[in-house]
Amino acid sequence: MPNTPPTAATRSHPQPPAATTDKGPSMTRVLQAQRKEPVSGETRSAVIFLHGYGANGADLMGLADPLAEHLPDTLFLAPDAPEEIPGMPMSRQWFPIPWIDGSSEEESERGMMAAVEDLNAFLDAVIVDEDLLPEQVVLFGFSQGTMMSLHVAPRREDELAGIVAFSGRLLQPDLLKDEAISKPAILLVHGDQDDVVPPQSLPQAAEALQEAGFTDVYAHIMKGTAHGIAPDGLSVALAFMRDKLGL
Repeated sequence: MPNTPPTAATRSHPQPPAATTDKGPSMTRVLQAQRKEPVSGETRSAVIFLHGYGANGADLMGLADPLAEHLPDTLFLAPDAPEEIPGMPMSRQWFPIPWIDGSSEEESERGMMAAVEDLNAFLDAVIVDEDLLPEQVVLFGFSQGTMMSLHVAPRREDELAGIVAFSGRLLQPDLLKDEAISKPAILLVHGDQDDVVPPQSLPQAAEALQEAGFTDVYAHIMKGTAHGIAPDGLSVALAFMRDKLGL
């Protein structure tokens, strides 16, 4: 897929001075994103794809084509995760994964917290630059991108339209009840043959979400599917997005 030019949401905005804490200075990283304009030419909603570990924004952007004809007023964006994986060109991560790359739990958590700040800044920029309301934005995650989606969206003050959560899991479920500020609609989708993220991650996430007071939670199991997105899962996701975007 050819590289698309940087969008308003991905161009470098003037950054405020780094916030200094007892952990040292921190600086939000600007996420570069691919984009597909609405087929109607008018942006009334946005779907933001968050890719998995080892991929990049282009990995999920191919889903925009089959979805676009059913979401004609929707802008599709697919940011690259902020960190390149050492020794793996074009492969990116939202945060290190200890059992894959040998990082420590502390490094993983520190990386995740930094990526959370980056993603929140990206979402803020998209909403402003594209003149959208939060309830016109859907996060569509896969694997590690799902982990980011399920962590970030409930901790945002303004509720997003929804989260499509493929083949991931809910991180820090015990903290969700106290930390959730908004409770967007969530669709959990998982392959029953997934050998990367165990299929039981779906019911575990559903239970934790319900215990935290989320009432608009849906689930779909893709039969015979490993760690991927099958046509039946994508169809359910499309119906969910159309519903939550009021189409």
